[in-house]
Amino acid sequence: MREIIFLVIILGLFLAAATFNAYAYDNGDFQVWNTDGQEKKISDNAKITAEEEFRWGDNANQLYYYHFDVGFLYAFNPNFDLSLNYRHIYERKKGKFRLENEPSINAILKWDLWGFSLSDRSRFEYRHFDYTSDSWRYRNMFTIRPPWKFTKMNIQPYLADEIFISSMGAAFNNNRFYSGLGFTLTKNIRGEIYYLLQHTRTVNKNSTNWPFVNVLGAKIKIAF
Repeated sequence: MREIIFLVIILGLFLAAATFNAYAYDNGDFQVWNTDGQEKKISDNAKITAEEEFRWGDNANQLYYYHFDVGFLYAFNPNFDLSLNYRHIYERKKGKFRLENEPSINAILKWDLWGFSLSDRSRFEYRHFDYTSDSWRYRNMFTIRPPWKFTKMNIQPYLADEIFISSMGAAFNNNRFYSGLGFTLTKNIRGEIYYLLQHTRTVNKNSTNWPFVNVLGAKIKIAF
């Protein structure tokens, strides 16, 4: 019971941080993202994965994004994983949900330093649209998890930062900063709650701007 109360308090703190400066949909907006994942181990080094994600914007009043992702991951050794994924995306553009098909390859480096768990994921995406030209995108996410765990739920804080570099328009056009908590619900179920600050670059004739959104996120992953 104490563990659940602790999680509720932390969730409230994230919510308070996320709603600060929530003014408009395109700048300072408050959003809610929910991710549900499953993974099935098929050998000692390989597993298949599936994931759904929903995003609500306009102060969490409007569903504007959905994706379904399937993948195959192979662990070459304790420090290097490689995965192949396909993501089917619907995103609201000018009042309509537009389709994007996105195959990707992901290389994940993992190591420990002074008790901290570090990871660096490089993702290369090919983005095929039904309404605009195709493009490529590179995403790099660096994550640090300290050695501290709390309560029987193994609550563990983490920090992460992710950059986006696109082959179209402004190359470096997006940055996400994460601050969250991972925890264990059962032997096969893990979860996360996090606060995300996202800046997206916009360019017009006279200036370059970096409008931001505040995101309260939750993830659940089930391992079979």
